[in-house]
Amino acid sequence: MSGSFLGDAFGGRGGNNTPGWPMSNILEAVEQLRTQFEQKASSAPRMNKGDVRSAVLSLLLEQPMHGYQIIREIEERSGGSWKPSPGSVYPTLQLLTDEGLVQSEESNGRKTYSLTAEGREAAGEETTERTAPWESAGSRDGGRMTALPKAGVELAQAAAQVARTGDKEQVAQAVEILDDARRKLYAILAQG
Repeated sequence: MSGSFLGDAFGGRGGNNTPGWPMSNILEAVEQLRTQFEQKASSAPRMNKGDVRSAVLSLLLEQPMHGYQIIREIEERSGGSWKPSPGSVYPTLQLLTDEGLVQSEESNGRKTYSLTAEGREAAGEETTERTAPWESAGSRDGGRMTALPKAGVELAQAAAQVARTGDKEQVAQAVEILDDARRKLYAILAQG
């Protein structure tokens, strides 16, 4: 990401702060910002297959759930840094069923999974041996891949909205706020 694309696109450093300046610059800046954050998020470490198994056992130890609930719960507990796909959760549930650790019951067209006695024992051993997989997922990137990209994209979208609909004074205020935010972000890095 170039050091000045936000400044240039939103009227700073070379921009012209007047109504009618190229909207394509703003939209391009928003798209660049979104792409940067998506690239960072996609390079986040992947969870191991054993982590899905451990997570499923841990959650079912608490209460019976259907597959979608398991996916949602893992995502929520990891702070959004890990959302296993149905393609990893459902085969894991089937494997655990085949091993006799999980049983399923169909109700209203949905399978609800629960632990068998053997499954409770296995889940109890797993939870005492190591931390919950969703805790390690959130700590791998310190939560950066969830909150920061979301905030950055939302900021860029708000700036683009001001550029589209704001008058000259509102655009100038937005540029001032963005410049201040940029300085404060660099100040955070300078402190560390």
